[in-house]
Amino acid sequence: MHRRPRKLSPEERELWAQVAASAVALHAPHPAAGEATLPQAAASRPHLPPRLPRADLAEFRIGQAVTRAGFGHDPAPGIAERLAQAPLSMDMKAHRKMSRGRLSPEARIDLHGMTLAEAHPELIRFILRAQDSGLRLVLVITGKGRLGADDGPIPMRHGILRHQVPHWLHQVPLSASVLQVAQAHLRHGGTGAYYVYLRRAR
Repeated sequence: MHRRPRKLSPEERELWAQVAASAVALHAPHPAAGEATLPQAAASRPHLPPRLPRADLAEFRIGQAVTRAGFGHDPAPGIAERLAQAPLSMDMKAHRKMSRGRLSPEARIDLHGMTLAEAHPELIRFILRAQDSGLRLVLVITGKGRLGADDGPIPMRHGILRHQVPHWLHQVPLSASVLQVAQAHLRHGGTGAYYVYLRRAR
């Protein structure tokens, strides 16, 4: 049996009109001809300020601002330079003669080939004995040192005695006996020896 559709009452029509007015379409209606459209997502986006143009940056190389002056592989001055810059404690005329090899050493000791443990006490005995004997200029021979095999990651300084002897001569107990230390002239060993000018014994 076919049932006739029931007509809506005035109250139901009013309720339906309210629901239809609050509904949102899933698909936007097709625009009329010549009307500009925007995507729904774009239309709902907040308004953003215009993007500023990117500043042009000059080419940059890492480390280009580092100052190269003054850098080197060995910033410490050499032994000869340090001794030459030391203040003059002896007579200037005698120092000039000594530096030019015109003063003959009155005694000498050869530490070449010794270890540090062997050379240090020998040097102390020699200097103190020479001062007690009234000597003024003695020669300490260290040798120039030779390059050995470098088996480790830390570079080893060759000629260890040549570097260590000037420190010993300026330390206790020899500092009270030594007046001046200078690199020897070529005729007395050059870079492998030192002039040691002693104070007068009291």
